[in-house]
Amino acid sequence: MDPVGQKLLELAKKELGYSERSDGTTKFGEWWTKNIDADHDSYFNDAPWCDMFISYLSDQAGTTSSTGLFASTPKHAQWFKDQKATASKPEPGAIVFYDWSGGKDVDGVSHVGIITKVYSDGTFQALEGNADDQVMYKTRSTDQVAVYGLPGKVKVAPVRTETSYTPKHAAPAPTPQQYMTDSQSVLTTSGQAQDVSEPSPHELPIKEAALTGAIGIAVLAVLALGVAKAAAVRVPAAVAAAPEVRVRKKGRHHRTSGAPPVELPAGMNHYDFEEAEQGTMMMPALSAAVAAEVEDREFWGRIQHLKDDEDFAFWTDMHTAVTATHETNAELTSSR
Repeated sequence: MDPVGQKLLELAKKELGYSERSDGTTKFGEWWTKNIDADHDSYFNDAPWCDMFISYLSDQAGTTSSTGLFASTPKHAQWFKDQKATASKPEPGAIVFYDWSGGKDVDGVSHVGIITKVYSDGTFQALEGNADDQVMYKTRSTDQVAVYGLPGKVKVAPVRTETSYTPKHAAPAPTPQQYMTDSQSVLTTSGQAQDVSEPSPHELPIKEAALTGAIGIAVLAVLALGVAKAAAVRVPAAVAAAPEVRVRKKGRHHRTSGAPPVELPAGMNHYDFEEAEQGTMMMPALSAAVAAEVEDREFWGRIQHLKDDEDFAFWTDMHTAVTATHETNAELTSSR
């Protein structure tokens, strides 16, 4: 049995005996008008509903990508053919499309059902909607079938799933002094190093802070600036007279791949371009200290609105401690 068709049959059996109302309207037509038809056209409320019944079951079973959503039996039959999901003979779970004249062209299709049983005499049983204005079983002949659609054969693109990452809360943050003692651990009140992933009841009562969102970005940037400042202090004065940086003009390597060669203007050759290349602009390199200062100003300008934040004040203290330590180390190194 087709596995998708089996799911549809399980739901279809619960609808056995359902009949359209005296005015020809059905819950399947109303469902289509409200949820599927973009124009919410009331025409479908009392329209022939055999295919809307199949679509309703497909929606309930969550198999619309394998079964399709149609209110037109010819278009539905053609869809299965386009998906190369058809069979040459009846089988349970198949969506069966009828042409009462016995033709095999989808243009002649006018009814649809789901096969439940296949007999050896060339007939089969199907569960159909709008059969004598209700949901019921019908015995049909294979001579009346135009297309057998197999939803289980429809190639459905795999759904890409992504494992979402939920950040874990950090342990209580260390003080600047503790951080400077050991960057990989936190000192407890007893003076012993402890992994921050295993909080101890003896840890200092420091304000907890999770390194997420804006404050997390601010912390990383502050630490980076501290390191940059310390490194800038140790930069020798010779750096200020660093070799000049040559800025190349856009040349042939910037051309879009696959584009046709560009013809040279009349009276010019590649020697002219080489001569022009030798006259490209020269720009002196910025010293490391100047670059750090520019970055520092830009960063503090962007986070000026956080000055009054308590968490930010804590990390500012840490930045001060980190910077002072690096500067001290630099002085000790230079005095040796």
